[in-house]
Amino acid sequence: MRIISPALLGLALLAAPTLTGCVTAKKYDDLNARQKADADGKAAAERQLQATTGQLQKASDELAQLRLTQKRLITDSAETGAAYRKTRSLYNDLNTSYDKLLKNSDRELANKSSDYNKVAKDLARREAELGELDQNLQKSKADNDRLAADLKTREARLTELTKALADKDKAVDDLKARVSKALLSFNSSDLQVKLKDGKVYVSLSEQLLFKSGSTKVDPKGQEALKKLATVLQEQKDVNVVVEGHTDNVPILRGTAGMTDNWDLSALRATEIARLLATSGVSPERVTASGRGQYVPVAANDTPQNKAMNRRTEIILTPKLNELFQILDGNSSAAPAGK
Repeated sequence: MRIISPALLGLALLAAPTLTGCVTAKKYDDLNARQKADADGKAAAERQLQATTGQLQKASDELAQLRLTQKRLITDSAETGAAYRKTRSLYNDLNTSYDKLLKNSDRELANKSSDYNKVAKDLARREAELGELDQNLQKSKADNDRLAADLKTREARLTELTKALADKDKAVDDLKARVSKALLSFNSSDLQVKLKDGKVYVSLSEQLLFKSGSTKVDPKGQEALKKLATVLQEQKDVNVVVEGHTDNVPILRGTAGMTDNWDLSALRATEIARLLATSGVSPERVTASGRGQYVPVAANDTPQNKAMNRRTEIILTPKLNELFQILDGNSSAAPAGK
């Protein structure tokens, strides 16, 4: 588009009156139209110039920013390159180390394989031993069960035996108390009642029972034996053993029916057993024995000690049938080979 300068436009306006007369209205209108068009073009050109100027400024700013970005990228690229080279060097070192480790691993693997075979064989052997131990354990468990059952039975028998022993001890204590009470009137130097080895011992001196060398019981001795027999009649579960004892003084030569002290002690024991039987004690419960001078209670070195040895001991033993039955039951219940 063609642009008319302001000077030119002014001259045209000054000349307009002069030209009015000689210029036609049509041309005048055309001129005005062209002038208006030129003014509009100028305004548009100015607006275009202003827009172009703004766009140029924006482009300049963007260019400056791009240059800054380019500079930063160049810097970043240099740093990235250095980091990359460093990383590459580390990678190469790591790769070399890995190769070495791989070679060492191959050797270790070969060694481990050999060790594994040894361990596998040892494990198989131990598993076999474990199986054998398990079998033995099962067998032992069965044995333990049998032993536990047997132990339970034995414990029951032991409880029964303990009770029987306690009952027996109580019976012996009661028997001693009864005998002591029955013979309480006799002098302790002539008659003693004591417990020994679960039995009641009634020890009667020769002075109470016999005259020297005699086998006939004196009346006072008979009285003691009758009182004892009264107690034994009530205690039917008591066995009676009569033991005759002497000192070491030999009997007189020619004593009728006797050769030595053994004969004397046996005849005295038999006489006492007979008196107990005639006083009501069942004869099958009574045993007579002569011990002579061979079981003294003191040394035969003084008259007093000799008098102590010249005695008759009546040993009272509760019958132990119940205990024997329990013991027999234990023996028959014992496992074979035990």
